[in-house]
Amino acid sequence: MYLRIWKKFSTFAHFYIMANKRKIINDPVFGFLTIPNELIYDVLQHPYVQRLSRIKQLGLSYLVYPGAVHTRFGHSIGAMHLMQEAILSLRTKGVEITDEEATAAQIAILLHDIGHGPFSHVLEHTIVNGVTHEDISLLMMMRINEDLAVTGDGLPVTEKPLDMAIAIFKNEYPKHFLHQLISSQLDVDRMDYLCRDSFFTGVQEGRVASERLLKMLDVRDDRLVVQVKGIYSVEKFLVARRLMYWQVYLHKTSVAAEQHLIKILSRAKELARSGKELFCAPALRYFLYQPVSMAQFAPRSEALDQYALLDDNDVLSAIKAWVSSDDKVLSLLSESFINRRLFHGELLDAPLSEADITALNDHYAKAFGLTTEDASYLWSEHVSTSNTYSEKADTIDILYSDGTVRDIADASEILDLAALTRKPIKRYLFKYRNGI
Repeated sequence: MYLRIWKKFSTFAHFYIMANKRKIINDPVFGFLTIPNELIYDVLQHPYVQRLSRIKQLGLSYLVYPGAVHTRFGHSIGAMHLMQEAILSLRTKGVEITDEEATAAQIAILLHDIGHGPFSHVLEHTIVNGVTHEDISLLMMMRINEDLAVTGDGLPVTEKPLDMAIAIFKNEYPKHFLHQLISSQLDVDRMDYLCRDSFFTGVQEGRVASERLLKMLDVRDDRLVVQVKGIYSVEKFLVARRLMYWQVYLHKTSVAAEQHLIKILSRAKELARSGKELFCAPALRYFLYQPVSMAQFAPRSEALDQYALLDDNDVLSAIKAWVSSDDKVLSLLSESFINRRLFHGELLDAPLSEADITALNDHYAKAFGLTTEDASYLWSEHVSTSNTYSEKADTIDILYSDGTVRDIADASEILDLAALTRKPIKRYLFKYRNGI
């Protein structure tokens, strides 16, 4: 009798847990999103994924667009939702995608940005040497795969639950089009961040017809194509991406703030190397006080665990404390950053000459009583560039009713190939505001 009662209770508990893991999330951009199964729920609950809710999607862009405080977690679940819609659309056209492949593709896009650190690429240029967020993303996916690869008895399993997702992410899975949905020139990652970033910044030029684009997707010869009736939506998508890059992602003030932050962290790293005691959270201290390169990272390593503890709060709280540092350079940079007196930017016609660099260093050295070496932290030369479309990457292919396929660069009547593929360059001088 007790066995029958236990079996009934176990069955009830199992179904309760399953139902409890199938959550509905109210997203301000796409409405109600669903978590379709237990595995995806368990991935979402992993600390590495939850950390994304403490990292802003647009880094320092909130200093220009006050509404841009949305997180990388929101972007990740939005991209997962668009992957669900893309798979549904392809299945209605007869494209074979198994349930296992659908789950794997959703997990792969959910985790595609997991390796991003606080304030986007700033850490890659300062306290972590030669390690990109793509490298970290793959390591974190491998770690989550290990953490979830246990039985109910805590024993390891032979086939890990994220193996297929990682293969799709690395473009090692036989169905190439699944990787294209994650990483290509018309992927669900870009569709989400254009819609989401446009929504939160208020820049309406970035809004794209993601629903229509997904409805127009098809597959030919294991490659994604867009039905010809969706060509105008593709054109709008490319134009929106170009406008968002120069109006939001590469906005002069946003780039100035990023360069300002890079100088702060670079100075802190220099002081830490010299043995100076600085206030900071343990995770930030780990990277400031020792050289960390790719050699220290592995799926199970202290470097990866410490990196996973870093978020925007660690960096900002440290900078607030550094305002009162007895190091003049760190104090100047931190105080002006906290009070939004960001580096002033001006366009350059050509790279700075040796004479220009000497003049800048001499000016700041004299103005603040610094050495010329220390004065170099108060300015930065930077080049911003972005292209709308690349002929060398996976092309955006248009499918015509007669079965022929043409690159959007050839198929479009309004987009010029030279304009699409050209990489405009803007060279800036960013410098500390003190009247120079």
